[in-house]
Amino acid sequence: MTRAWLDAVLREGRVYDLGQPLFPGMPGHPNHPPYLFTLARRHGDLERPGGYSSANELIVLSGHTGTHLDGLGHIAEHGVLHGGRAAAEEQRGGRGLRTVGMETVPPLVARGVLLDVAGFRGIAALPGGEPITGGELAAVAERQGVAVRPGDVVLIRTGWIRHWDDPAAYRGDTTGCPGPDASAAEWLAERQIRATGTDTIPYEVTRPDDPAMPVHLILIARHGIHIMEMVNLEALARDRVHEFLFIALPLKLVGATGSPIRPIAIA
Repeated sequence: MTRAWLDAVLREGRVYDLGQPLFPGMPGHPNHPPYLFTLARRHGDLERPGGYSSANELIVLSGHTGTHLDGLGHIAEHGVLHGGRAAAEEQRGGRGLRTVGMETVPPLVARGVLLDVAGFRGIAALPGGEPITGGELAAVAERQGVAVRPGDVVLIRTGWIRHWDDPAAYRGDTTGCPGPDASAAEWLAERQIRATGTDTIPYEVTRPDDPAMPVHLILIARHGIHIMEMVNLEALARDRVHEFLFIALPLKLVGATGSPIRPIAIA
């Protein structure tokens, strides 16, 4: 990311909103609490002199609701978090994670790269349970003419977000979800990226009869690479934007393992 490129992007670039809306009944992983919303105070409940009234809401959600970023405390391997921290010790005290909560994650401001796997294959969306290998990511990058560099944020499009309005289909209840496999995770880790995301709930390839999550272990627990899920990549793919300025701001949720984000791309 050169200064000249950054100046041009900020001066002339278009902003792409990559976040999904939050609403009751939206798709979510079955391991995480559902999103709940209600107006706790409504206009008319109380009116002050001069016609003044206010309304506010009560929201219940997980740190992994909607478009979100997984923190380094989200995944442990044999009871150990990234960096050698014992998960049991890290979560003692009743206030979440002691040293790797989301309040410790800085804003993500980096060069972003879109690897459009569905576009590479010439299909609208990959089928459920379909793996994306490291070799395929390399081939997509070569065809698009982009290089993945240290510190990049790499977004991988499967096209799966077309199922968003059907939560069971989007979760892959009967089909599984497409996504990167272990070889893809190793390929990304070798390039020392900062974070990566996809347009599915689980990020990695899943099948209904296989509960293993090797990609999360490789990226988060072993290499300290943040994962983003449910990122809407359709507009970037439509406009064939494969390189951009990426910005995402996780909330400073003390002790949390993840945070909703509203990521943007500027290109």
